Amino acid sequence: MRLNQLDLNLFKVFEAIYQERNLTRAAEVLSLSQPAVSNALSRLRKSFNDRLFVRTPQGMVPTPVAQNIVLKTQQALQLLNSCVQEGNVFDPAQANKEFCFSMSDTFEALLLPPLMSHLQAQAPGISVDCFAMGRGDMSKSLASGELDFVVDVPVLNDSNLCHQLLSQEEYVCAVREDHPAIKEGLNLEQYLALGHIHVSSRRKGVGHVDRALNAQGLKRNIQLRLQHSLAAPRIIRETDLCCTMPSRQAKANGLVSLALPFEMEQFEWHLYWHKSSDEDQGNAWLRQTLFDLVS
Repeated sequence: MRLNQLDLNLFKVFEAIYQERNLTRAAEVLSLSQPAVSNALSRLRKSFNDRLFVRTPQGMVPTPVAQNIVLKTQQALQLLNSCVQEGNVFDPAQANKEFCFSMSDTFEALLLPPLMSHLQAQAPGISVDCFAMGRGDMSKSLASGELDFVVDVPVLNDSNLCHQLLSQEEYVCAVREDHPAIKEGLNLEQYLALGHIHVSSRRKGVGHVDRALNAQGLKRNIQLRLQHSLAAPRIIRETDLCCTMPSRQAKANGLVSLALPFEMEQFEWHLYWHKSSDEDQGNAWLRQTLFDLVS
């Protein structure tokens, strides 16, 4: 098989089927009819001399051949998309574009208010789609173009991703004003005696605060475990509970910030994007906008 014998549009169909695991949904994504997608898959199967996808009760499962070619296919499609856009001058005031993010609700609360205010004033045609995604799927989704950016702590290790520090700040113990247990500062004994809120997407297991304490043979009193951070500030304001959180988050919610009475690594959040988007002018503009807003 030679490249000049193959319709390159078939690779877009291949990538859509791989993402959706369903011919009908792939057709909807591509704005094609289901028979057209089935025909494209048939042509791909002949070209690669492989079934590529096997129909099962769980959907269209990729074969080993499909798994071997999907990453390079996604990268190639991203590069072609960048080539189409690179020659154009990106004018944010005139642009009509959607950027897709994956981030937690904590990062949404910190980043989206200033970003959306800036976009409404400077780039009203730009919209943002923000949704949570498992870390195991982030690299693949950035490569395919399903995602433009990920905002997360520095945990993604993929040589095909670019990333840059957005913010680095101290953790603090956040409490309400006039908290009865807090008079002058906060010592270790007081900290451990407080009732704590622990925010984690996992149902069980310790977090970074507990690991820092456990390393010293210490344990805090967790009275409430939350999956999301949105409710924590209101609970703190209406109770004597505390929560260890980034200083920016405590300030944004009008809480009293007390220095932690033990050593703990700073809180870092990074912006990730795929290498194939590094030269895209729209992507670069929004990256710089985010860095300026956070700083």
